[in-house]
Amino acid sequence: MKDFVVQAFTESAAVKQQFVREHADRIVEVAKLIVRTFREGHKVLLFGNGGSATDAAHIAAEFVGRYKRERAPLPAIALATDVAAITCIANDYGYDELFARQVRAHGQKGDLAIAISTSGNSVNVLKGVEAAKACGMTTVAWTGGTGGKLAGLVDYPFVVPSKVTARIQESHITLGHVLCELTEEELLGKAS
Repeated sequence: MKDFVVQAFTESAAVKQQFVREHADRIVEVAKLIVRTFREGHKVLLFGNGGSATDAAHIAAEFVGRYKRERAPLPAIALATDVAAITCIANDYGYDELFARQVRAHGQKGDLAIAISTSGNSVNVLKGVEAAKACGMTTVAWTGGTGGKLAGLVDYPFVVPSKVTARIQESHITLGHVLCELTEEELLGKAS
């Protein structure tokens, strides 16, 4: 069992190291984009299924609450947290429309959409991105493996170089935390 534990941590670290080598410049670029989105009075919408839904909720909470530093709340909405909206949309329009309908309700030009899908092929996530683009939103994807259809659909794709869902999600949450910290540093100035 110990060997398994060491191997899992080693693989996770290796995937993250490769990911950051390939995406460091884009991470900085997207952090600046998030800062500009908030400074201009716009919001961030985040969405995904399963573990990706909880990652979306986690990062939205970091923006609305705080990450590390005391500050005003930042407008971010996770689209898989409202059980009434989820069940209504799924029942009346089908699960594939879950995020697209909410994006059309809450999104507007100048907002930012962060779509999360480990495979990059979740139909409801793809439709959510299409709705975001139709609203004039800038689009970001967190995905893995080959990136699926999602990577080619967005303005800023982040593709984790792994086919293992757990390794992809571990990189996604690190990416989210880094974006939160960079956003706070840009908005508030460097911490002393």
